[in-house]
Amino acid sequence: MAAKGVAPALTLSSGHQMPAVGLGVWRMEKPAIRNLIHSALRIGYRHLDCAADYQNEAEVGAALAEAFESGLVKREDLFITTKLWNSDHGHVVEACKNSLKKLQLEYLDLYLVHFPVATRHTVGTTSSALGDDGVLDIDTTISLETTWHAMEDLVSMGLVRSIGISNYDIFLTRDCLAYAKIKPAVNQIETHPYFQRYSLVKFCQKHGICVTAHTPLGGSTANTEWFGSVSCLDDPVIKGLAEKYKKTPAQLVLRWGLQRNTVVIPKTSKEERLQENFEIFDFEISGEDMDKIKTIDRNYRTNQPAKFWGIDLYA
Repeated sequence: MAAKGVAPALTLSSGHQMPAVGLGVWRMEKPAIRNLIHSALRIGYRHLDCAADYQNEAEVGAALAEAFESGLVKREDLFITTKLWNSDHGHVVEACKNSLKKLQLEYLDLYLVHFPVATRHTVGTTSSALGDDGVLDIDTTISLETTWHAMEDLVSMGLVRSIGISNYDIFLTRDCLAYAKIKPAVNQIETHPYFQRYSLVKFCQKHGICVTAHTPLGGSTANTEWFGSVSCLDDPVIKGLAEKYKKTPAQLVLRWGLQRNTVVIPKTSKEERLQENFEIFDFEISGEDMDKIKTIDRNYRTNQPAKFWGIDLYA
């Protein structure tokens, strides 16, 4: 068990270490980013999960630059992730350099293919490229294999230390392993007690791919507002076990994620939640109770891009 205030780290196939608890900046309001990130760093967070599509890389970069300048933290002590957006699959190097410029960094610790789909290239925006029919305008001239080999080039260029995938199912992950010269270090997916995805998680781990849970709390407040989701935090089993361990339901669910050997990156815009989400290293869920949580799986996805794109990538 990690010391209090220190997140354990998982060693990636690239040889680099990734803190097992990070802070996701999705939907983080721009004016609040500086204080939230600085508070997180003071608490002990050393892993930040960003994306071009979140449209706040510049604000995150400014907060990091100030943290480095003030001595709050050193660059080498942080693990920074960002992601390639759908419309940039044919412009991987350009997109990566643009993210680096906004984040004010010389290299990324991890760069992910955000979704396994290439769309019509758009300049200066990450808005989903929809056709006249309101359906995602997919670029059929760019294969995921082509995109991956461009991602591999980023490593040899020294722009990125590790590369990975996001929202890939078993079959797309298997294909990536087949054509990869550098295998994906990470697959970032939705997984939580209501959407446990046992087969995908075990497949990735068997093949040396670290799983990161980008929605580790399931239908938390943010997702319920955004997608109208049911929250696993209200489940009687989760609430009962949280009471048993004298923790909040969110802390219990995050600890469950850690004990599955996955990385968790909860998102919050509340400073008090930053502390709560980090206080998960001082207890351990028993094997019997891990089995209880396994029984509440509903195969229930909360993150539904189909709502906005007119296409279900998971169908």
